[in-house]
Amino acid sequence: MSEGGDANPIENTALESVEGSGAPKPAQRLRVGEVLVSQGHISNEQISRALSEQRSSGTMLGETLVEQGLITPQVLVGAVAKTLGIPGVVLRHGLIDPGLLSLIGDDEAERLRVIPLFKVRDELTVAMAEPQSLPAIDRITKLTGCRVRPVLALEDNIREFVKKYAGGNVDVDAFLTSLAESDVEVVERESVDEGPSTDLDQMVDGSPIVNLVNVALLTAVKDGASDIHIEPDKKGTRIRYRMDGTLRDLMKPPAGMHAAIVSRIKIIGKMDIAEKRLPQEGRVRIMAEGREIDLRVSSIPTLLGEKLVIRVLDKQNLRVRLEDLGFRTEELGTLRRVLNQSHGLVLVTGPTGSGKTTTLYSALDLLRSPERNIITVEDPVEYQMDLVNQIQANDQIGLSFARVLRSVLRQDPDIIMVGEIRDEETARVAVQAALTGHGVLATLHTNDAPGAIARLLDMNVESYLLSSAINGVVAQRLARTICPECATKYYPSEQVLADAGLSEMVGRAFRKGAGCKTCHDSGFQGRLGIYEMMEVTPEIRRMIYRNAPTHEMRVRLRDMGRLSLREEGVLLAIEGKTSLEEIMRVTYCDDEADADEGVASSAPVAEARAA
Repeated sequence: MSEGGDANPIENTALESVEGSGAPKPAQRLRVGEVLVSQGHISNEQISRALSEQRSSGTMLGETLVEQGLITPQVLVGAVAKTLGIPGVVLRHGLIDPGLLSLIGDDEAERLRVIPLFKVRDELTVAMAEPQSLPAIDRITKLTGCRVRPVLALEDNIREFVKKYAGGNVDVDAFLTSLAESDVEVVERESVDEGPSTDLDQMVDGSPIVNLVNVALLTAVKDGASDIHIEPDKKGTRIRYRMDGTLRDLMKPPAGMHAAIVSRIKIIGKMDIAEKRLPQEGRVRIMAEGREIDLRVSSIPTLLGEKLVIRVLDKQNLRVRLEDLGFRTEELGTLRRVLNQSHGLVLVTGPTGSGKTTTLYSALDLLRSPERNIITVEDPVEYQMDLVNQIQANDQIGLSFARVLRSVLRQDPDIIMVGEIRDEETARVAVQAALTGHGVLATLHTNDAPGAIARLLDMNVESYLLSSAINGVVAQRLARTICPECATKYYPSEQVLADAGLSEMVGRAFRKGAGCKTCHDSGFQGRLGIYEMMEVTPEIRRMIYRNAPTHEMRVRLRDMGRLSLREEGVLLAIEGKTSLEEIMRVTYCDDEADADEGVASSAPVAEARAA
């Protein structure tokens, strides 16, 4: 075989085993088709049909499956990589050190169909279209003097980045400067007394650092990220952002830039750049993508340096209409009925990041009008709303939730929104406000709707007061929705089906995302709410009054036809909006056996299963 060779591992392993020369061999070599079936990407029937077409067309099986839209090229690479026993990779900015291309040279990289990714001591990790080619590996070893660790990548993907980074030695500063195609403008910036000029100040004022920060902010805004994490690392800096509830790598700036990056963000966030021993908080408003974005900056000292987390508050991502949040028609009608009561307490529960604040803002959007005085107590105030008086609590100056609430009650409110019930004092004031003729909306951290009752009772709120005050509870989670660009069929394992209460549906195809560039190979794009609604009926009110156990309340709600969070999520998976594994990940189940029975007997789930 010649250097670079003509053989393509993606093609050669499509129908038969591949003897990978340059990679460790697994104990038993699998075929690509077997891997794709075992991973649930395709079925045996689809393989058979593709084989029939492949014989007539003369193309390879992998190419046929991609052309038919059954799998993406990324999925094919992952399957081939598994047969070879080496990692597969989809190339992107931040994963590649552009300066390493000069070790091989543009022409040689193009000819061998390779690109170096990163170097650790004397080991060079190289993305290769043909990672089992010993002549290619030997050639790279001779050119670089490094031990080569091959990983598999698509040939087109490799050529794309070779062209991007071609042109000799890549200057990191120039590379960062070229990335900043759009500027981020700081809207509100006050002068900062930085003292005498230092090397650090000069680094911050230089365009590479400014551009790097701009790129990080712009990418987060464009992709709809909720948070940006800037973390010190032994080898430099790691920048990640949270997309659809999960963290993803964004970029890894070279070593020596961390202090300058932190200083730049602290300056625009109006924080003390000299104080590195204590946590700090800052705030900045920027113009990006033609609109104003609020950023909340938090710093904390770690062993390797300061870590920053930037919360991105983009009004464009705020859905304020209840109809847009994902409530089923029946649940939405129940929530509207609960919210339209003249007074009483309505709770929204769930873990951090489950969308509780968005649900509260949507409820306020429904209720706000010139005839009502609505006051909110939040920490922090995330989004500003017309016709709503918003107050930010601040424990550092003694402005706690409970203290603000007492003052609010003297402001003639019709509706009060409490950002979070954190302690006994706040809980008692909120219940008293609901009992004295006010509508009160609040959030609480519990696993499900009935659990909110137990939590308030644990906060020493008397059961006779709570039973009279509370009108309803919404428990919620956010599940990632399937990416429409790479949606495909798959067959969940028997264990997953059993956990979902769908044991009799073995062999039925469900939907999931295979992974593509649009969704950053996650298979998901966007999120949808899962909601459990508990309306406090006279019977539930009596159960609260006599302090009935939470499990009895769950059973009674099920008898009334109410679905649990897991059951609501299973409905979404049956409808093809998300995967069963995602539902199992985000939903809480107090009793697995009980949940299985509930899913099997719930009418909406049974109807969807039959359909």
